[in-house]
Amino acid sequence: MTSDDEFDAIRNDPDPIRRGRRAGELITVYQQRTTELSRLRKAAIEQAHREHGLSYSEIGTKLGLTKGRISQIRVSAPPPERAFYGVGPIAIGVPRRIGVEEGRERSYVDSNDAATRTRLERALEELSFKTTQFDIHPTTEDTPTGDCIIVCGPASAPVARNLLATDPLLAFDRTDQGWSIIDIREGAKHFSPYRTDGTHRDIGYLSRRVDGNRVIVHIAGITAIGSDGVAHWLTNNLRTVYDPDAALTDCIIECAFTEERAITDSRLLIGPYAVTR
Repeated sequence: MTSDDEFDAIRNDPDPIRRGRRAGELITVYQQRTTELSRLRKAAIEQAHREHGLSYSEIGTKLGLTKGRISQIRVSAPPPERAFYGVGPIAIGVPRRIGVEEGRERSYVDSNDAATRTRLERALEELSFKTTQFDIHPTTEDTPTGDCIIVCGPASAPVARNLLATDPLLAFDRTDQGWSIIDIREGAKHFSPYRTDGTHRDIGYLSRRVDGNRVIVHIAGITAIGSDGVAHWLTNNLRTVYDPDAALTDCIIECAFTEERAITDSRLLIGPYAVTR
């Protein structure tokens, strides 16, 4: 359904609650697209200046904008790397795990998964994204529609295994030595120091893929702290990893953390690898 169709359908919806909810959802979509259009306009201005040799005054004249407005756009519009996450809104999913408390099964969200989600939400808010949350259950197989971030390893849900199955660059493997991330290009396995010798360092997988008109970002640590390490690195290095020509981008990130499992440092271990469109 096109936006015009959605607009008319909402106007004609006889149910006031449903009409109000749908109107709010469409407002969010419009706001996110407006932000993305601001980013695209800024990128176009910079491209015209860089590749066509036009001054900003000349660009302003051609666009019907004053030089002052051009300067304002260059400063205030979102940076190019915002597109790493898509257009928005962004749905962020983390595993809902099953544990036993006082002899009874209960579901819970790991504290490090929650910290990862919070870190991502804050970073996305700075980029003017609207976010929503959803739970990844042990039986979840599919990603939600639209742009999304999946924080989930292959042991937690089929959705992670399904995404990894179509990744030609990196993979997860489990042997008697434990879980590892395989660099398919080099044929090398990377293990978590935390799992091998107890060192307070972990590794995590970061993948960004373009799926039609949306973006799926997949984050998976060897342990949950590894996922938070990926989010920590991504927040500080978005420009490094964003490639506008890539259909798929993969990295392995290593992080350091305290006894209380707070991230203190993160670094790029492998990548970025990319498959261009």
